Amino acid sequence: MKGKDFLRDTYKGSQYIVVKIKKFSWKTWLVIAAVVAAVVVAVVLLTRPEEYEEDVPVVSTEAVSTRDVEIYGEYPGTVRAQLFVEVRARVEGYLEEMRFEEGTYVEKNQVLFIIDPRQYQAKVDQAKASFARSQALELKAERDLSRIRPLFEQNAASQLDLDNAIAAYESATAEVQMSEADLTQAELALGYTTVRSPISGYISEAYVDIGTLVGPGGQSLLANVVKSDTVFVEFKMTDLDYQISKARNVNIGQRDSTRKWDPYVTITLADKTVYKYRGLVDFADPQVDSKSGTFSVRAEMPNPQRELLPGQFTNVTLLLDIREDAVVVPTKAIVTEKNGAYIFVLRNDGIAEKRFIELGPETDNMTVVERGLLPGERIVVEGYHKLTHGMKARAVNEEADHQ
Repeated sequence: MKGKDFLRDTYKGSQYIVVKIKKFSWKTWLVIAAVVAAVVVAVVLLTRPEEYEEDVPVVSTEAVSTRDVEIYGEYPGTVRAQLFVEVRARVEGYLEEMRFEEGTYVEKNQVLFIIDPRQYQAKVDQAKASFARSQALELKAERDLSRIRPLFEQNAASQLDLDNAIAAYESATAEVQMSEADLTQAELALGYTTVRSPISGYISEAYVDIGTLVGPGGQSLLANVVKSDTVFVEFKMTDLDYQISKARNVNIGQRDSTRKWDPYVTITLADKTVYKYRGLVDFADPQVDSKSGTFSVRAEMPNPQRELLPGQFTNVTLLLDIREDAVVVPTKAIVTEKNGAYIFVLRNDGIAEKRFIELGPETDNMTVVERGLLPGERIVVEGYHKLTHGMKARAVNEEADHQ
């Protein structure tokens, strides 16, 4: 077929189609339009992208609260008797008697030991005789002076006679005083042969046996008496603890009537139980040991059943401070980095805010927040690792409500 013939035949066919189309009714056109529209809608529905649901992390939150926070410090301590007295022989002699049972309770001034008193009794007798003799000489000198003085006034005795009489009387008076002092000293020495308990308390074993030479020339320590119905617990605090206490106007070792509380201590016994009585701090060393950077602190503690023995080691827990109405958060919610500590706050609009905070002391898995948070704000306690600043988040309770 030639080109012209092909074009002619093609034209004739297209013309036929146009003619046929022109012959469609309006109803046909309406059906065609509806079909085309349905096809377009179907294509759009099938080819459109699925709606994207924003992925919001779910976290656990907690409201910021306030409460009174007790701040404690823990230190190793030692129990010491309130009174610990060494019973010593003050005079030399052989020990004759022991009038107590070792380890028992003794009363103040109770006789404990008897040292051979015979030589000291002899010295007392000698001192008494000397004292009586000096008194007799004093009496004679006084009578002589009484006779000389009127004679001197009548010019019957010289000035020398009067002066000698006065000197003799004054010398005799001094001799009486010396003799009296010797007698007192001898009686004291004799009294020391009876060794008495200086305080009431429990007595140790006797460190000497009957017949032993005791005193300055022998064994002087005879026993110990311990008063332990009240004991002292001694421990050492650091210089940092002192500075922190001063910053809070807490003077360790001093009573303060303006406070509602006093620094008290509790101690833990060897079996890990807590002693049932509390003690109050009554002394703190006014200076710090430059070698250790610590200072000594002492608390007085009741010990009516003698459960605490002097020399025991124990663990001391001291109430350092009470922070009233302090803002506290769970320690696990805090993130610490080189720039500081921060916490995530979930705002009312669901936005997580990274908030830097100033930390205070920690106790019972809770940390005091000095600055950066207000009571009532909601903080993220779990799931904060999924958050960044400004991200939207949903609390666990909100997630439960949506379900």
